[in-house]
Amino acid sequence: MHASAFVHRNYIHHPPIFSSCRRVCFASRLRSTIRMSLKEDGPSVAVVGVTGAVGQEFLQVLSDRDFPYRSISMLASRRSAGHHLSFEGREYEIEELVPESFDDVDIALFSAGGSVSRDMAPIAVQRGAFVVDNSSAFRMDPRVPLVIPEVNPDAMAHISLRKRGKEGAIIANPNCSTIICLMAATPLHRHAKVVRMVVSTYQAASGAGAAAMEELKLQTREVLDGKQPTCKIFKQQYAFNLFSHNAPILSNGYNEEEMKLVKETRKIWDDLSVKVTATCIRVPVMRAHAESINLQFEKSMDEATARQILEEAAGLVVIDDRSSNLFPTPLEVSNKDDVAVGRIRQDLSQEGNHGLDIFVCGDQIRKGAALNAVQIAEKLL
Repeated sequence: MHASAFVHRNYIHHPPIFSSCRRVCFASRLRSTIRMSLKEDGPSVAVVGVTGAVGQEFLQVLSDRDFPYRSISMLASRRSAGHHLSFEGREYEIEELVPESFDDVDIALFSAGGSVSRDMAPIAVQRGAFVVDNSSAFRMDPRVPLVIPEVNPDAMAHISLRKRGKEGAIIANPNCSTIICLMAATPLHRHAKVVRMVVSTYQAASGAGAAAMEELKLQTREVLDGKQPTCKIFKQQYAFNLFSHNAPILSNGYNEEEMKLVKETRKIWDDLSVKVTATCIRVPVMRAHAESINLQFEKSMDEATARQILEEAAGLVVIDDRSSNLFPTPLEVSNKDDVAVGRIRQDLSQEGNHGLDIFVCGDQIRKGAALNAVQIAEKLL
């Protein structure tokens, strides 16, 4: 179903709360205001994979950010077609994803897996749609921009609805762990140039989808009740455990998740010389990733300068209270837009202030997926 009438709704946005100053700002925003995102002059939008965790978050972010649209299509597989869902006070019927779904669509937000993207995204482009793809299908395609809006917006500067021709284009959303990492590493990289980065990730269940999140809850109850845990999504117990990321292991000993971080960083920074190594681990956290990042710089970078740079960076919030041992946690950033960074300290193993350690946390479904994609869509307007 396409909606094309104006609609009023209450708009309550929940920004991150990490300091007394931010709490005051947040309190002032709690006053409900009437907003309208359904606009006759807005783009037509399609959400592909709307029933999944990221698809649902697409809708939440579109609503939270008052994204303008004149119509919106809810697309999913045949088994979900015919079901209904509510969005901004209206009832929508979920439609089966077919080539004709993209007739008269301006922006298509994809989160239905790589195979669906490879099959359907080119069709959407041929029919004039601009695709923001959350899968890995096109990330390393040299013709496709790989974009974090706060990091490399210039990569998609040549693409917009105002410059459209007969066909649309594809813009790729980076991997969640890459987005969260580079939100913090990039401002430092701009100042002193990162020559080597060592990343250890602690990745939440949400990265494996809604079913993994449900299985973690189920396993937790089962283990606490003394039962054998159900292991359908992962091959081993997830609750009260951690293990190497479940992505396939490659011939070099790295898994695919780790190599995404390596390759995507180089593409986003447009720097094939930067050295990146990663170890990715699944931890029993619901929806926010944490990452320990060690940076080696070409130029000197002292701790105070790094902290100031991070405090001023868009999309970041610094939580770094040593006296209270208070630093970023996945729980605190869950359902928040900003990536949190802390544990900012000089790397004692490197001389001349050429090394730094930081710890970051970010909501995997939000900034690691849906929010970043919607921010890309906003740049298309």
